[in-house]
Amino acid sequence: MGHRHRHAPPNSNTFLQRVAIFLLAACTYSTGAAATFNEVKADYQSSDTLILDRHGELLHRLRTDATVRRGQWVALADVSPALRTALVLSEDKRFYEHSGVDWRAVSAAAWGNLWNTKTRGASTITMQLAGLMDEDLKRSSGGRSVVQKLGQTFSAQSLERGWRKDQILEAYLNLVPFRGELVGIDALSQTLFGKAAHGLDNREAAVAAALVRAPNAKEPQVVQRACSVMKTLEPAGAANCDAMDLFVAGALQRRDYAASEGIAPHVASQLARSSANNAHRITTTLRAPLQRFAVQTLQTHVRELAGRHVEDAALLVLDNATGEVLAWVGSSGPLSNAADVDAVTALRQPGSTLKPFLYAQAIAERRITAASLLEDSATQIQTTGGLYIPQNYDRHFKGWVSARTALGASLNVPAVRTLVMVSPDAFQKQLVRLGLPLKESGDYYGYSLALGSAEVSLLNLTNAYRALANGGRTSPTTLLPGKAAPAIQALDPRAAFIVGDILSDPLARARTFGTDSVLATRFWTAVKTGTSKDMRDNWALGYSQRYTVGVWVGNASGAPMWDVSGTTGAAPIWAAVMNFLHAKQPSRAPKPPAGVVQKPVQFASADSASNLEAARTEWFVDGTQQAAFAMDSGAARAMATGARGQKGLKNGAAPTARITAPTTGTIIALDPDIPPNRQRLTLQAEGSNLRWLMDGKPLAKGNSAQWALWPGRHVVQIADAKGQVLDEVRLEVRGAGVRMRHE
Repeated sequence: MGHRHRHAPPNSNTFLQRVAIFLLAACTYSTGAAATFNEVKADYQSSDTLILDRHGELLHRLRTDATVRRGQWVALADVSPALRTALVLSEDKRFYEHSGVDWRAVSAAAWGNLWNTKTRGASTITMQLAGLMDEDLKRSSGGRSVVQKLGQTFSAQSLERGWRKDQILEAYLNLVPFRGELVGIDALSQTLFGKAAHGLDNREAAVAAALVRAPNAKEPQVVQRACSVMKTLEPAGAANCDAMDLFVAGALQRRDYAASEGIAPHVASQLARSSANNAHRITTTLRAPLQRFAVQTLQTHVRELAGRHVEDAALLVLDNATGEVLAWVGSSGPLSNAADVDAVTALRQPGSTLKPFLYAQAIAERRITAASLLEDSATQIQTTGGLYIPQNYDRHFKGWVSARTALGASLNVPAVRTLVMVSPDAFQKQLVRLGLPLKESGDYYGYSLALGSAEVSLLNLTNAYRALANGGRTSPTTLLPGKAAPAIQALDPRAAFIVGDILSDPLARARTFGTDSVLATRFWTAVKTGTSKDMRDNWALGYSQRYTVGVWVGNASGAPMWDVSGTTGAAPIWAAVMNFLHAKQPSRAPKPPAGVVQKPVQFASADSASNLEAARTEWFVDGTQQAAFAMDSGAARAMATGARGQKGLKNGAAPTARITAPTTGTIIALDPDIPPNRQRLTLQAEGSNLRWLMDGKPLAKGNSAQWALWPGRHVVQIADAKGQVLDEVRLEVRGAGVRMRHE
């Protein structure tokens, strides 16, 4: 009797009392069932942060949660019919018939299995969803307790009363764990199959359904389960299981879901680090079509420059009125060996792109006007490191030129002379006011500051040019939409206007760049190029009526480029982006501000009838205008004379010839904005029938010669027709690291 008593069915009254107690306990556990579908969907957190453009278009996806791999919430309509069918057939055949609990499945199960840990067959999709939504009902390593199972049953019925079937299935597909760190159908589809959930076919759907049943099962078990699902999907196509083992093995090893994907990686990284409350969707000020065009244009041009040792570039587009960033390309991506480095914020030497701010300051301080004559000739400026001898872009000096020509043609010597008038320290303070936070004082940089020896970022430099576009007013840039920051007046608006007029003048730049260079646009723009020391950085900065565009080309490693000038490096990218921006939008010249006047001017040399420059109308700060600009015969070049040769007096007689330029001890710095093979030093001497020797080797004949500069210490000599050395000087050329291309 005792033996039979152990196997007798439980007393029905006792059983019902026990169930009632457990149901009451389950009610106290379950809270997830109270949540609405919209609340669950709103609370869903992807492991990625999505960077959107100003209109909500996806720009970039960046993984920001390393603990789990969740994709985006996928609507049921965007899940392939094959997967929806496979899941229902695999997990809950009567899903559309029951009200949360499949009592037929429960009654068909043995009493001995109803409350143990192997009751998955009686667990509906709704019950599983209830377990996923409520922490108290989640399965532990030892399975669910009886109270948890009863609570799961109660919650499932509650869900069915408040949710539609399609909502239950959609939530389940997005919350169910699959393999390893993968949660939800989007993460699974992207990782194992490399596609969106709407593209899954029958075989892929069968594997996905198999992983729902046993997420971390071994491959043979997944294959067996997937084949079983396939037979329910395609009863006549069981032969498809022949290659299922290979397919499953490949899928489980695949990891196609990249951590970072899109066209704005540096913006994504920056905003994800600084986002408030760990936002997973960030709307930016960027324009997706412009960003795509900028990336494609930049990468295409860098590929064209690959033979000139160029692998990196960066680009920034700003809205003049608001400071909003419309495009931000931090690197050339796959073409770069340092794609993670954001060259928009990296510090680099700006070369000649600082010149407009220097001339604007000199004009504002009434030291010069746009028509003032500046001497472009050989000059030597004493510095702590020796004599500083700037050169120009081409091989020759231009003599007396107007400030308009000096800036437009990017002549270096007049810029250095202008900095002498302004002073390096005052210029440094002006640059800081414009948002260029230079680390050192002006005296630290010295006169090389006129040619861009300080380090700045493309972001700050482009915004400084935006200040020129805005009449000298500057304000911070922003990547997030919102109210524009207030602007401050950092530069005299009259000087900003005049400098902008110069930078937009194709005739002003003609002496260096020609009248039909890539810098010339069919609409109004103002633009300046620059190249840093040893051709390590190349820039193009400019603005139209509405936009400011900045481009940098170089190498993140700091390695020099080969034969890349202002018009072959960054300028073509700048021009292409400007043309894209103004394909349908006009750009007109700014209106002159109060306090500027336009007057006709003439240029002439007093000791000759020749004109220095053609007559024209010129803009002036009111009170500085004049009608004629001329140099009299007393204006002489600022060249050092009286070079002391190494050959002294011979037999008490004066030497028959002497070198007048350069002087012995001269230190020459290769100009960073000029291709090295275009830099020349003019050698001059007094005497007759002279022959020049450079380091003992014949160089030229006559009283003057042009010598191509090369780093190192050198001995310059003059000799007579018989080869006897008459005079010599010693000099040094600095600029090591320059590599010349051999055509």
